[in-house]
This record gives sequence, structure tokens and C-alpha cells, in this order.
Amino acid sequence: MSAKPRKPRPDAPAAPAPAGAGTGAANPLWGGRFAAAPAEVMQRINASIGFDRALYAQDIAGSKAHARMLARQGIIGRADAEAIVAGLDRIQHEIEGGTFQFKTELEDIHMNVEARLAELIGEPAGRLHTARSRNDQVATDLRLWVREALDALASALRDLQHRLIDKAARHAATVMPGYTHLQPAQPVTFGHHLLAYVEMFGRDRGRLEDARRRLNECPLGAAALAGTSFAIDRDETARELGFERPAANSMDAVADRDFVLEFLAAAAIAAVHLSRLGEEIVLWASPAYGFVRLSDAFATGSSIMPQKRNPDAAELVRAKAGRIVGALQALLVVLKGLPLAYAKDLQEDKEPAFDAAASLALAIAAMTGMVADMEADEAAMAAAAERGYITATDLADWLVRVLGLPFRRAHHATGRLVKLAAEKGCGLESLALAEMQAVEPGITAEVYSVLAVARSVESRTSFGGTAPANVRAAAAKARERFA
Repeated sequence: MSAKPRKPRPDAPAAPAPAGAGTGAANPLWGGRFAAAPAEVMQRINASIGFDRALYAQDIAGSKAHARMLARQGIIGRADAEAIVAGLDRIQHEIEGGTFQFKTELEDIHMNVEARLAELIGEPAGRLHTARSRNDQVATDLRLWVREALDALASALRDLQHRLIDKAARHAATVMPGYTHLQPAQPVTFGHHLLAYVEMFGRDRGRLEDARRRLNECPLGAAALAGTSFAIDRDETARELGFERPAANSMDAVADRDFVLEFLAAAAIAAVHLSRLGEEIVLWASPAYGFVRLSDAFATGSSIMPQKRNPDAAELVRAKAGRIVGALQALLVVLKGLPLAYAKDLQEDKEPAFDAAASLALAIAAMTGMVADMEADEAAMAAAAERGYITATDLADWLVRVLGLPFRRAHHATGRLVKLAAEKGCGLESLALAEMQAVEPGITAEVYSVLAVARSVESRTSFGGTAPANVRAAAAKARERFA
């Protein structure tokens, strides 16, 4: 006896459609060549409206510029252009008001806008796509979006720099250990350490600004890949959209995503710099260092250990770098094997860019908040600077400068004195003069003047050095340079 068919559970997923099965008529905007609709899975892999709706403002701006240019060139009627622009304004109002219905079957933001425009104004909507393609349309939209993201991120980095400069000026004379290999190396000031990040973020801003200059060419009018036979004015649309010039080659205009790569590369470098500062805050806030304290606004607790104060914001800034570096890697791999001109692979350029921009903006905002919030424990920093024989280089320099020893001999003698101090469990400044002279007979009592940590810091007056006077001057100049 055959088994009775089972009733599907109410929450069971629907069975997949057979291969090749469609879900309706062919797409009304491009389906003239096709007799049947695409398979359901084809619709899902082909559709980008789930993420490229973020380009709605740029898409509408580009379409309005294109319609006005077509009318001025006599390619479409002025009344049609006015109807198109008015319809596009209404669509933007609907999207921003949350009443616009995005449809997956219309694939992307361009076709969703165009279909709604046809509902609103009828036949004139069909004239908008004259002398353009979705290929140059999306390239233009994305350049506009990336340009705005670059401007916003550069501005956010400027704010972070100024919070760092404020803190650096306040701690121009706060002594702390400087490290190499995470080992105590030489004394520096906290202000000097923070200004190092001001320089890093200044270069990051420069990379973002350079990327903006290079991307500021307009693809609109390149059409699918070969240009158009219509007498369009690409200079006009470029000017209206704030570009410096039209892209010079129609194939490059639609196929190029260098500008996204350059944005992601600049974003990845900035994220790495943020991650390094985040790592330092994690270390500094730990009891093992105790150099800084974050307020409750930037710390979290543990679900099981009541004593914990975790620097989670700094840890998450550190982690965001992985996402942003991954976005760059993903797009590099997408692009590496693509022949000219356009291929649908380029649909995968947007999500990495959108995610990287959002992740970097959040990381910068969090770091800006932490820098303003954190309070330095000057006593803990000073105590740490007394450990690890970090004035040993000052001793070696004194042997060269005062006794005229070759540096290598001075280095060797200093190493022997450090070894002696370590064996005695004391600092260099606590060694007796006779003990020092047993290693290097020419040493005099004057040597003790260079073994104090504060004196070491004050002596580093070379350009870019850590002397407090240098740090105060550098902070003032940085405020001007990075205004």
C-alpha cells in the first residue's frame, strides 16, 4: 500500500521552483528580447535593489541632470524634461518619506525609479533613458556616493585629529615609557605619543582627498560602452553633478572601479591606524599598565565577573579593521579577471564599499569619543618610566659626547652597567660612581645628570623630538596644518 502524502508544516520553506521556471512575465523594461520570465533563483541572484537602494539620491540627481541636458540639446522636449524632473522629485520625497515600494523583480534602483516614474507621468518617462545605459548610470551614481563618503570620512578624521591634539597639548610634559618590541626603550611624553597618531590620520585624510580628486570624472553619457550617436553634451552633465570633467574613454568610464578600490585602500589604511590606537588603549587601560581610564560611557562590564571594566569600544574599533581590509580584498578579487567593458560581476562592488564606509565612520566616531573621554594616570606613567633602564641610551650618548668614546664602545660599556644594575636590582642612577668607573674609568659624577627620566625627555630637542617644548610647538602647528 502506498504511503499517504505528508502535509507540509506551516513553517516549512517552500519547495524550490524547477530549474528555468519563472515567476511572471519578462521584465517590462528590458524584456523585449525575452518570451519568458527568469527563474526565481535568477531573479534573486540578479537583483541588487536590496543594497543599491542606498544610491537613490545619486541616481535621481544623475537622471535630472541627464533629462535637462537632453532637453537643452533638443533631444527630448522641454515639457517632457520638466515632467521627468518633477516626477523624480516626487519619487525622492516618497523614498525619504518611507512610502516608496521597492520591487525585487525590477532588479535595481535605476529600474525601480524608472518604473515608478512611468506610473507617475506616463509616456515621457520612457524618454529619460535616451542616450544612456544602466552601465554609465550606475558608474555615475557610485562615483557620486563614494565622493560624498570620502568627504564625510575626511571630516570625521579631522575631528579625531583635533581631539588628539587637545589631549596632546594637555600632556606635553607627561612622561611615559616609549616602547619598541613592547619593551621599555626610551622615555617620551604622552603628548608626543598622541601626536604620532595625528600624523597618521593626517596622511589618511590626504589619501582620501587624493582619491576624491582622481574619481571626480563623470561617466554619464558613455552609455553601454561605446558612447552614443545622439548629440549629447557630457561637459554640461559633468558640471551639473560637480565633476571636474567627463571621463575621457567610454569603455573605461563604465568598466572602471579603480575609484572604489582606491577608496577601500585608503579606508583600510585608516582602519589599521585606528586599530593600532585601539590596541594601545586596550593595553593602557589594563591593570598591567594602568596608564589611562575610560569612563563608564566607553567601558562595559561582565555578565559573570562583577569587577570587570572592559574597553569594548577600543576592541571593536580594532575588529572593524578586519571588515574593511576584507572589503578591499573582496573587490580586488572580483576585478582581477574582468575583461572590458561591463560585466555583472561589477554589481559586487557596492556592498563592500557601503559596509567599509559605515564601519570606518563608526570606528572613527568611537575613537574620537574615547580620546576625548580617556583620562591619563600621570603617576602610573611616570612610575613605569622609571623601570626598564630607559635612560641607558642617554648614558651611552654621554660617554660619546663627554668622554669622546666611539659609540660602539660606549654602547658596550653601557650594556655592562645595565647588566650590573640588573644583578643588583637597582636603577642605573643608583649605581655608585666607583662601580661605574670600574667599567669605564673616565666616568665622572656629571653622568648622574643624564640618568634622570625627566632630564632625558627634556634633552630630546631635535626636530620632531619628544621634549615638552617641542610637543607644545608641534601641537600648535598641527592644529594649523590639519585645520
